[in-house]
Amino acid sequence: MKRHYETVFILTPVLSEAQMKETVQQFKSLLEDNGADIVHQEDWGLRKLAYPIQKKTTGFYHFIEFEAEPEVIEKLEVGYRRTERVVRFLTFKMDKYAIEYRNRKRVKTEEKTEEA
Repeated sequence: MKRHYETVFILTPVLSEAQMKETVQQFKSLLEDNGADIVHQEDWGLRKLAYPIQKKTTGFYHFIEFEAEPEVIEKLEVGYRRTERVVRFLTFKMDKYAIEYRNRKRVKTEEKTEEA
């Protein structure tokens, strides 16, 4: 049975735009190749870290919301650990309230972009 997940990962700030997009695409492909359905994704851009990680104070944040079998999560996290470009990552299973909140928030942001 597929479950709903969110993952956020931080890429090292020394990457070029092309390298960053290539890495994001690599993780999206890993998910899709293992039967996951990507619901939504956001590129949060270059942001300041709360504390230095590997002597870096900024990083490229990327968010992906997806539905997948539980076995896919381990493959995804092994991929994160093997890639030197990933500084930190977090993946968690969403409960029904989190899914509902995320859907409402997405509708609000879509309405704001349509107004602008």
